[in-house]
Amino acid sequence: MGTKQARNEWFLESVLEMVTVNRDLLRKHLSRSSILQKAYSVLMNDPEVKVLLRMSNVMAVHRLRYNDHGPIHADIVAGAALEIFERILSSKSINVVPSSIRDKVVPSVEYSRIIVMYAALLHDIGNSIHRDMHEKFGALLAKELVDRALAKIVDETELRIAIRQEILHAIYSTAYDLQCLSLEAGVVKVADGLDMAEGRARMPYKLGKMDIHAVSALSIKRVEIDEGRERPLSITVIMDDMAGLFQVEKVLLPKIETSGIADMFEVYISAKGRHLRVYP
Repeated sequence: MGTKQARNEWFLESVLEMVTVNRDLLRKHLSRSSILQKAYSVLMNDPEVKVLLRMSNVMAVHRLRYNDHGPIHADIVAGAALEIFERILSSKSINVVPSSIRDKVVPSVEYSRIIVMYAALLHDIGNSIHRDMHEKFGALLAKELVDRALAKIVDETELRIAIRQEILHAIYSTAYDLQCLSLEAGVVKVADGLDMAEGRARMPYKLGKMDIHAVSALSIKRVEIDEGRERPLSITVIMDDMAGLFQVEKVLLPKIETSGIADMFEVYISAKGRHLRVYP
């Protein structure tokens, strides 16, 4: 478990294919790992997690009139984060190991996957308090949730604490102005910016108000992850109007630039027959 060969074998089928960012990505990764399945079930069946995700949407959608920040967004980000994580580890052009393994925090890549998934699932729960500083609030709220969940899947106390701290770092680091200090945090931060198709863009916009934020968000039809031409991964944002570029420039690119893994990505936009590279 955790070797480069094992990772490549585990992910061989999908690493060669382009994938679309949606909720199905998480289902694919869960279907391939019984440990991830158990970890997901334990966390997402916690009554407090359910309420915090629901309250995140009460605050964001019903009160601020922003777009979704609840359980669907959490699943989409978790799937995209795991996809990016496995593609980086399986890439033939680079030799990367998870930061949590490199720094001897965890003994196996399965724990690194749990770090990625849990951080992605919980990264927006701070919105249940307020949109302002929600990343910081989210990291604080997540402590007890993660402790409860990990107690059911990890035996060693010290290992549970170390994993928890990696998860809290990744949640906090989704803030735009913070630099990620681990690969795991970086993939969660980039994945957060990829849930932008069909009005789901992460630059908050007032629902029902047709300003540049809303027009840009509604212009984006899908987001694809694939192998890059010159870098390990490419992200392509397909839109029916160039207005969608606003979301890419204001949300995705800043997240990539502070992810700590910016040199692993190429970003393209495709609109009305034009296919443009916008990063780097």
